[in-house]
Amino acid sequence: MVANDGLECDQTIRVGFLLIDGFGMMGTTAAIDPLYMANQVTGQNLYDWIPITADGDPTPASNGLILMPAASIDEIDTLPYVFVCASYGCETFEDKRVFSWLRQLHRHGATIGSLALGSYVLARAGLLKDHRCTIHWQTQAAFGEDFPALDVTSRLFEVDRRIMTSAGGSATFDMMLHLIAQHHGQDLAVAVAEQMIHPLPDAADPQQRMPLTQRLRISHPKLIHVIELMEANLEEPLRREDLAERVGLSTRQVERLFETYLGRTPARYYLELRLKRAHLLLCQTSLPVLDVSIACGFISASHFSKSYRDFFGHSPRDERAPQNQRVPTPNAINS
Repeated sequence: MVANDGLECDQTIRVGFLLIDGFGMMGTTAAIDPLYMANQVTGQNLYDWIPITADGDPTPASNGLILMPAASIDEIDTLPYVFVCASYGCETFEDKRVFSWLRQLHRHGATIGSLALGSYVLARAGLLKDHRCTIHWQTQAAFGEDFPALDVTSRLFEVDRRIMTSAGGSATFDMMLHLIAQHHGQDLAVAVAEQMIHPLPDAADPQQRMPLTQRLRISHPKLIHVIELMEANLEEPLRREDLAERVGLSTRQVERLFETYLGRTPARYYLELRLKRAHLLLCQTSLPVLDVSIACGFISASHFSKSYRDFFGHSPRDERAPQNQRVPTPNAINS
């Protein structure tokens, strides 16, 4: 059999999964299980998968479960595919042995991929230069600050030559279905998805985040448009008059829509969006507090500090105190 991408697929394809401490269990199983199901559906050993750690020792997932690796990186010198499995906490990951190992595999023809925050590891290894990539939406702003030269998209997954990146979670499942389709055709990918009761992406350009209509449970088109404009202009906030003009309403009409549907003024909603972005940058980057304030549209450091304290209950600098260093939770950023 010849794969759609020209690979010979008569032989079992070996896929390595490099586990970084605190890796996401959901994304990792979402990568492995479609391969397992492809074997089950066809009755053939199409894929083998190999969990790997840097030193060969067991490593915990973010949920505390421990996965036993089959090998260390020193025991693997060739593989056609390797995916880096990582989650929160890997933003500052530094291991020159791992970076060198990934680069060497890639030089010898391997496709290198990442799940969720594994894109940080690939970026620090120098593998994402001149390639499109993606990362979980919650860390996209911070990732962009750390690697401003990279081409980062909001898609569920990206495949650019021999680099594959996914946003994590169920997006990884979609990426693996794409891989199966490349090797063995779309019919097998559909059969795997059906067996695992997983809907195929139906959009030509699937994005990570829910549409605003679902996320906020509102459907007024002009209100949605205003919020989209706000989210796209956090660093240089638009004046309320400009927002209203762009959607063809008066400022008073915009204010009534926000009060009716969201229970707050447009100015308050816009401020909260900027503060939530600041929270992510403080938690996920080493940017100076002043730079964070500027990146979120605050021209006064004192105004930023007061607004942040009023909203989160502590100052921006306190956010980085040891007792406050934590992964941002959905309630903290979406409230």
